[in-house]
Amino acid sequence: MAKFTAEDKLQAVHRYLNGNESSREIGKSLGTDNKSILKWVKQYEYNGVKAFVKSYTNYTQPFKLDVLNYMIEHGTSLIDTAAIFNIAAPSTILVWKKHFETQGLDALQSKKRGRPSMKKDLKKQTKAMPVEGSVEALEARIKQLEMENEYLKKLKALVQNKEKSPNKTKRK
Repeated sequence: MAKFTAEDKLQAVHRYLNGNESSREIGKSLGTDNKSILKWVKQYEYNGVKAFVKSYTNYTQPFKLDVLNYMIEHGTSLIDTAAIFNIAAPSTILVWKKHFETQGLDALQSKKRGRPSMKKDLKKQTKAMPVEGSVEALEARIKQLEMENEYLKKLKALVQNKEKSPNKTKRK
């Protein structure tokens, strides 16, 4: 599907609203389907020209919840809801809905993208120690002792191999 500029979309909407052409005819002339034309018309009806201005938006958890609640309460379709709330892709709402249904409210929380910074990794490593005597503290201690034990076994095996080595020089 071709990328359309805001001006292309606006012209298609005006052609449709004039009533001289159907959405199929306009879609065919632009090289897209009629559903895209109808979606643009709905976006224009709810938000005017600003519906076609692209802007990067990081939606908040309360906003996502409001959108989902509105859609459920009013029984609006994905396309209508996206047009009302000026969300560029109706499929975004579907993703929110699926995440909410499977993972709950926390799934709607925005997540940082990209590579995590080193500072965060250091904070994770130096987080507070568990309370002494707690199950977590005891498990951490067991893990530490097991690691020390494995290290000492490997060290002992290396020392023994070195003693048995045929390349060993004999002292007189």
